[in-house]
Amino acid sequence: MKYLPILVVLLYSCGMPSAGHLSRGSEGVVLEEPDYSRPDAWAALPFREDAADKTPGSLKDRQAEARADVFYIYPTIYVGRGKLWNADVYDEQMNRKIDSSAIKYQASLFNGVGRVFSPRYRQAHLRAFYTDADNEDAREALKLAYADVVKAFTYYLEHYNQGRPIIIAGHSQGALMSMWLLRDFFDGKPLRKQLVAAYLAGWPVKKDQYETIPVCERPEQTGCFCSWRSFRYGYVPRKFPLGDTIAVVNPLSWQTDESYVPASESKGSVLRDFETIYPGIADAQIVNGILWLHKPKFPGSIFVVRRNYHVADFNFFYLDVRENARRRVEAFLE
Repeated sequence: MKYLPILVVLLYSCGMPSAGHLSRGSEGVVLEEPDYSRPDAWAALPFREDAADKTPGSLKDRQAEARADVFYIYPTIYVGRGKLWNADVYDEQMNRKIDSSAIKYQASLFNGVGRVFSPRYRQAHLRAFYTDADNEDAREALKLAYADVVKAFTYYLEHYNQGRPIIIAGHSQGALMSMWLLRDFFDGKPLRKQLVAAYLAGWPVKKDQYETIPVCERPEQTGCFCSWRSFRYGYVPRKFPLGDTIAVVNPLSWQTDESYVPASESKGSVLRDFETIYPGIADAQIVNGILWLHKPKFPGSIFVVRRNYHVADFNFFYLDVRENARRRVEAFLE
């Protein structure tokens, strides 16, 4: 778990978690294992109405006609004064947070190209990413989270996929889970022939992470993975893996060179109000293993002081990712 020491400023967090005690369940609390035959164990299913069906502007939900599937894993929503290292998948308040944030603002961007499946899983608490690499509780928390993801993906393959092309997508903790999923189910495995592409946003992935799954270097390339981490132009984060061993794909050009791509090339961002599409506000340039953006200008942006744009890894490039996923699926089907 060599990336555990990374200081990850995760989606929807209000800052460093409180220094309270987290339990592995030894105090009589037992987390129910998710049963993926039950619809309530899924945050998104294409056969029912949920937050992944939502669309901003004039975009349309095209899941009913889609010829590909998207398996999306959401980021860390379990933050603050939690008592356990892992979240309860049947906690209604937690699930409302997940649905109104990650599913609505991230999973929905894929409903124009594929049927969206997103399992609820016993995600690790945010503190798992603020602790030492040898912290056994943190390692076990991530192992439990991934065990649920594996179980969900296996159920998806056995009951829903039926040989359809697959996009794997995840953000932050979800990208880490997706990275492991590619390793265990696709890399050098027969299922690789069904892989359209993977979008692993908000987590450092090495260029040579896989033996048979390369970094995407062209917009229409298939069987590959994309990854990027977004920061304000000129800012070099501390305690983050940097350098040319880290895979970075520019989500405006969908190439890996360090050419600057102006905001005029952006197809559109989707921000807090969700309904509005903001074209041409996000530029992008790959530098030293991360993605730099000049501070985007939009209503209320004067109050944005963060230099870490982790929260918007997908949303600054909402339409760009949506269109690119469509392009890759078309190339795959051809």
